[in-house]
Amino acid sequence: MSGPDFWSERPGLLQRTGLGVSLTLGTGLAAAAFTGFLAISALLPSSNAWSHPASLPVSGAGGGTASTTEGASAERPVAGTDQADLLGDNPLYRVGELGEVTCEAPGLDEDDPESVEAFVHAIADCLDQAWGSYFSAAGMEFTAPNRVYWYAAGHSPCGAFPTEDTAAFYCQANQGLYLGVKDIVAASAGSDKPEAYTFLLSHEYGHHVQGQSRVLAEFHSERAGAEQEEVDELTRRNELQANCLGGVFLGASDESLGFGRSERKNILDDVELRADRGGEHTHGSAGNSRLWTAHGMDRVNPAACNTWNAPEELVW
Repeated sequence: MSGPDFWSERPGLLQRTGLGVSLTLGTGLAAAAFTGFLAISALLPSSNAWSHPASLPVSGAGGGTASTTEGASAERPVAGTDQADLLGDNPLYRVGELGEVTCEAPGLDEDDPESVEAFVHAIADCLDQAWGSYFSAAGMEFTAPNRVYWYAAGHSPCGAFPTEDTAAFYCQANQGLYLGVKDIVAASAGSDKPEAYTFLLSHEYGHHVQGQSRVLAEFHSERAGAEQEEVDELTRRNELQANCLGGVFLGASDESLGFGRSERKNILDDVELRADRGGEHTHGSAGNSRLWTAHGMDRVNPAACNTWNAPEELVW
């Protein structure tokens, strides 16, 4: 979740400048559609990003006009031109897979705030290294985010924290990843599963990746002055892309972190709990939230996370 509008220091807040951390994730597709999407996607070369029985758009190294389904958005300009499309044809999509990531994380005691902070700090180190290397390969500038851990209420350039349902967030104004060390445990119902907190962090870091690639700036530009329905759709595309980018990191680091089938299920179950509920339409349905997260984990390629050219049914 990209954050409120906030910031000033408060007692009980620990800031790690120039490093990087924060967290908060934010449901639909039928099971058959979800399975078909992943099955067909797995058969494609990773440079083609993804496909689907309904002829989903493909983001590849060649650029050009985005392929769309009937009723989907029209042509987008090519990146590298004067009218570059930083959402649908970003240079971020042109490098290929993230590559295997080796992470070392300490044990996690969810009842000990110092243990929780040490754990997410280690995962953030790994995120810095993984995405920093990827941007370097893409020939794009990259600065690691500022990490801000809070233990008491405060303010950021993006607004006050904590707020309801927000245990962590990313603030583009100061490239800050904000994490409520105790709040994320409470928001996760006291979970003792490290993978839940790893994904929470990798999702918020996904917003930083969007910020560094100028996706966030373009997103905010398109959202300005739009009708509420369009604002909600753009916000869903933004959040679902962060889910997918978080999944990319998890797919690249799962072996070193010891994440297997059961951990994958736990991650996807947790993602579903953080999807839209009731009258909210800003983070995506439970099915689509799971879909984009799993897709990132399976493809390990940011090009697979191009939600901006996806048909509407996959970003609802």
